[in-house]
Amino acid sequence: MIGVDFVRRMARYNRWQNENLYGAADGLSDEECHRERGAFFGSIHRTMYHLLWADQTWMSRFRSTPPPAPFADLVGLHGEWVALKDARRDFDGEIIGWADGLASEWLAGTHTHVSPSMGREVTTPRRLLVSHFFNHQTHHRGQIHCLLTQAGRKPADTDLPMMPG
Repeated sequence: MIGVDFVRRMARYNRWQNENLYGAADGLSDEECHRERGAFFGSIHRTMYHLLWADQTWMSRFRSTPPPAPFADLVGLHGEWVALKDARRDFDGEIIGWADGLASEWLAGTHTHVSPSMGREVTTPRRLLVSHFFNHQTHHRGQIHCLLTQAGRKPADTDLPMMPG
């Protein structure tokens, strides 16, 4: 399925694309970033916040550390654009650090955690969970890209082969 080289590349792709989208959104007013736009999480800001929170949740599982507070409890934590952008940048660095230290043996194992959405404990191959982690990012970044485009902003290229060295 996937190996550590893929994980490392995707961690860097994640950072590259977050820089792309946050850069495109920088030209919007705070009101525009918070405007309800009919997306699943409503606004550009809330969708970006959801993505950060979900990444923090998955990384806490991968690193066996305490999870972040529930999404509903943290919405105000990064209510300001600069705080959200800074938190995203810092956490993308953490994801890259984790990926750079990843061992093939860990990736080949399984992971057990309680799934809030399923309401029970689940054991899943780590390769599948890490694939989901990156796929989830891409899914929501696609939504953000659409919301930014509707708001008159033009994010740069998103294609993986276009990623700089």
